[in-house]
Amino acid sequence: MIFDNLFDEARIVARSLADAAAGALDPTIRLGVTGLSRAGKTVFLTALVQALVHGGRLPAFRAYAQGRIAGARLSPQPDDAVPRFDVEAHMKALTGPDRRWPEGTRRISELRVVVDFEARGFLSGSRSRRRLTLDIVDYPGEWLLDLALLGQDFREWSGRTLASSEGPTRAPLAADWRAFLASLDPSAPQDEDAARTAAALFTAYLRAGRDDRVALSTLPPGRFLMPGELEGSPALTFAPLALPAEGEAPAGSLWAMMERRYEAYRTHVVKPFFRDHFSRLDRQVVLVDALAALNAGPEAVADLENALTDVLAAFRHGRNSWLSSLFRPRVDRLLFAATKADHLHHTSHDRLEAILKRLVSRAIKKAEFGGAAVDVVALAAVRATREASARQGREELPVIVGVPEKGERSNGQAFDGEEEIAVFPGDLPDDPEVALRSGGYRGRAASGEGGDLRFIKFRPPKLVAAERPPQLPHIRLDRTLEFLIGDALA
Repeated sequence: MIFDNLFDEARIVARSLADAAAGALDPTIRLGVTGLSRAGKTVFLTALVQALVHGGRLPAFRAYAQGRIAGARLSPQPDDAVPRFDVEAHMKALTGPDRRWPEGTRRISELRVVVDFEARGFLSGSRSRRRLTLDIVDYPGEWLLDLALLGQDFREWSGRTLASSEGPTRAPLAADWRAFLASLDPSAPQDEDAARTAAALFTAYLRAGRDDRVALSTLPPGRFLMPGELEGSPALTFAPLALPAEGEAPAGSLWAMMERRYEAYRTHVVKPFFRDHFSRLDRQVVLVDALAALNAGPEAVADLENALTDVLAAFRHGRNSWLSSLFRPRVDRLLFAATKADHLHHTSHDRLEAILKRLVSRAIKKAEFGGAAVDVVALAAVRATREASARQGREELPVIVGVPEKGERSNGQAFDGEEEIAVFPGDLPDDPEVALRSGGYRGRAASGEGGDLRFIKFRPPKLVAAERPPQLPHIRLDRTLEFLIGDALA
């Protein structure tokens, strides 16, 4: 194992040296974009690239607002073995006649954007032409949670997974899998049918945990939910077992079979992802659908907090020096973004940021202690709604206006995907702790005051026909760009 670790470290250093050599003359940033399922990774990355290449309304992005960006363009990515992020197809989905959200992230992908800009010199008014290479790595957040498995053997992982499945929200979801598990003897001879059944029931439990009604976040192994090219392989045909506290797996037993496949998953799936992609990141965006967890209640919120803490434990934080960037880059800027801010009135955006900051407080302290810059933002990479006001009796309510997706329902009404409606989304609490208490926060409907924190899914917005290329409306995408790459464009 020590030899394997040294070998992996040597490969990471070699890749870091190659990356540094390629970007010796002009700055290069390797940006990771991740988030748990349905947090909006694909939409975020499409909007970010569109804004860089074609511009838009970006007043907080200083280099752009000051006119120092001469242009930006897509360029061939550096890793030929990694799929390209299909930004053109995703943009077509957002802006085409049927205006639909693009398919979510199901595998790792890359995209390179080259930005030509004028750097401000030491002497007032002097400028020099420079070039920033931005390599963007998009990957499912479920894969990131797998990095915690590198520190757990099969017995420890089985114990933790079984213990977590006993919670009040998880227990009903895990009932079929747990019932089958009770019929298995780990020391019995290995049985492929039993392994396949256990894996299928375990996967069904993990998938049920992603339903909007429960919105759980900590659901590793990630490839069970996002299998990619591994679907149906033995590396995904295992499940936790109820094991004794001591002792080894008997040769040829079901226990030995499951343990061997778990180790194969760690060795051939988790480690290569960490070594070849994750360990080379300079900066990272973590997208969080905090609203879905708030909708589902306090157990989902607590589970999201645990997942975010696990996610941050995987990062190597700290300020990058010239030497550290050569041998082992660190994540020196980390952004947590609460997505779908357009589902709230702007008066609740600060509260949404405060809730997310509370959820990641442990992770932020660790990152800042290591010297990394950390920010939290309420974001809508593509804004699907606009704001208005409506009267209810003598009270004037702040509302959001948009076109619900076909099939969405509210108060017994089903929407056809064409009609625009106004919705009062409720207010988030001033105190973030209210969202974390037993009972959670349900919006005003829970207290009989009207409104509800139950979010309708809206279609992408209609764009201004005269704008070519089209400009995507957003909330704080410019602030996001400034934090992530603004220093490199100074």
